[in-house]
Amino acid sequence: MPPRALEPAGVALVDKPSGPSSFAVVAQIRRVTGARTGHAGTLDPFATGLLLILSGRATKLTPSLVGLDKRYVTEIDLTSRTSTGDPEGEVLEHHTPPTRDELEEKLESLRGEIELPIPATSAVKIGGERAYKLARRGVEVEMPVRRSTVRELEIVGYTGDTVTLDVRVSSGTYIRSLALELGGHCVCLWRTEVGPFSVADAVAPEAFAADRLLPEAEVLERV
Repeated sequence: MPPRALEPAGVALVDKPSGPSSFAVVAQIRRVTGARTGHAGTLDPFATGLLLILSGRATKLTPSLVGLDKRYVTEIDLTSRTSTGDPEGEVLEHHTPPTRDELEEKLESLRGEIELPIPATSAVKIGGERAYKLARRGVEVEMPVRRSTVRELEIVGYTGDTVTLDVRVSSGTYIRSLALELGGHCVCLWRTEVGPFSVADAVAPEAFAADRLLPEAEVLERV
């Protein structure tokens, strides 16, 4: 098989919709460019928002981009926990949501340097196999914890049963794990920023064209 083309080269800012996997979106962009294609971090199928997709020679920029902070807006149902921390999991329990004061206290404990368990439906490898594949087969494993930095965690909406949070975290932080720590699960999750890049500048996968690629030099200047 011939090697993938190194042109066109650049970074695509793509606004992922809910439903398809990140890898499906990467493949969609690859069909447009015909070039070698990679990414600087995925989103769960239910999640939406900014993906950085690298094309051609720009795939070598991956180490410079994967460690960038991420910003999200998430709505969390505080009345129930699911097995995955998102709408796709099995409901484990229903309960009375915390009061506003109790919620604020929990949020305070989640700011700064923290350790969070990695969700069982993540892509982390356990014994050489993806955790989500084990979960699908009903195999229960003890998931490791990951040290994360929660740089910003603010309430932007609150109903009593649900809370909407604006969160800026270090790379590799699972927002679903934050939701589970609050006793709830993510109803929706929207990635708004990756480092200096904003979803406001992104295009839907079907609207992408090769001339939307950011040149490598511009990307490096911004990071």
